[in-house]
Amino acid sequence: MSGILDLLNSDLGKQIISGVSNDTNQSESKTADAMSMAMPILMGAMKRNATTEEGASSLMNALNTKHDGSILDNLDGLFNGGVDASVKEDGAGILKHILGGSQDNLTNALSQKSGLDTGAVMNILKVAAPLLLGYLGKQQKTQQVNSSNGIENLLGGLLGGGANQNKQQSLIESVLDGNNDGSVIDDLAGMAFGENKSKGGLGDLLGGLFGK
Repeated sequence: MSGILDLLNSDLGKQIISGVSNDTNQSESKTADAMSMAMPILMGAMKRNATTEEGASSLMNALNTKHDGSILDNLDGLFNGGVDASVKEDGAGILKHILGGSQDNLTNALSQKSGLDTGAVMNILKVAAPLLLGYLGKQQKTQQVNSSNGIENLLGGLLGGGANQNKQQSLIESVLDGNNDGSVIDDLAGMAFGENKSKGGLGDLLGGLFGK
């Protein structure tokens, strides 16, 4: 999952976290925690949808039109004075499309692990979703991805390739399907950061990533 997590640890990512934190009135630390857990899972949900021709075509269409990455070109304008309601409405639509009936499963799991209530988690996700699609749109153009197979491979690469990819996707789908005992996100974090979750909680792993 190094691709998307590298984004969050970049200067751009820190600007995003700060902006989302201010807009949703949550601490930067908890916002970083929630987004670090959410982004790979949302990307995994998109990857699952992209395994069908219809899902891949729908995603490609979104990236070629509304979500071409331009949202990331003026983050100061996006966050100055609060994120526009239309952006949040777009985020809600994205979440409904990629998560379907799994929205509650994801928000409950993230709430449990981040310490935020489900309403706060959903507010963060509504802002994060358009930014995630914008990032994917930029990557699509940079890597000149123009096919259904290509978009699925792009998502897999951003999630982190290698022998653990199938296990990562399986864990992500466990969160989406609600078939977890609360430890699945810990397992995902351990794989993402190369840490043994028994050495500390998820907060320790994310705190190390963001220097908090």
